[in-house]
Amino acid sequence: MILMIDNYDSFTFNLVQFLGELGQELVVKRNDEVTILDIENMKPDFLMISPGPCSPNEAGISMEVIRYFAGKIPIFGVCLGHQSIAQVFGGEVVRAERLMHGKTSLMHHDEKTIFSDIPNPFTATRYHSLIVKKETLPDCLEVTSWTEEGEIMALRHTTLPIEGVQFHPESIMTSHGKELLQNFIRKYSPSVTSC
Repeated sequence: MILMIDNYDSFTFNLVQFLGELGQELVVKRNDEVTILDIENMKPDFLMISPGPCSPNEAGISMEVIRYFAGKIPIFGVCLGHQSIAQVFGGEVVRAERLMHGKTSLMHHDEKTIFSDIPNPFTATRYHSLIVKKETLPDCLEVTSWTEEGEIMALRHTTLPIEGVQFHPESIMTSHGKELLQNFIRKYSPSVTSC
């Protein structure tokens, strides 16, 4: 089961629908209606932190969830969720030089984990005014996707099952968004064992 922390964003439903089409059972909880204990009792296989209209500091329980469950449950963040991951581990989230609302960009990537078998580059849709500042990124987070201008578009924790994307995989204008989400589930599924 995937537990989606909803940061009061209109895109959350699209993300949930995408994941449902991939055959995933989902539970959605708003960022102010669930506690750490509630989440522990639900025993989710994955945690997803949704986009949202605010900064990580205003995203309810989102950062606390990432901090507490890091290394215990695979975590995937989208947009605000991605920024929250960066901030929890010491990265700085700042105002972007360019506002990107409903605009597409080419995403270059490292072709690993969530980007396995996805064309490089591919087109993705962006809806954000904040961005993770590259110079502040801690050693435990690696950049896995970037724009032509070098903006961070995805991060992966170097030792824990945590990834985030700045762009919106669920957008109709994002190519290969469903495959990306499927890759996350496949890579970090509790039933998958590696040697």
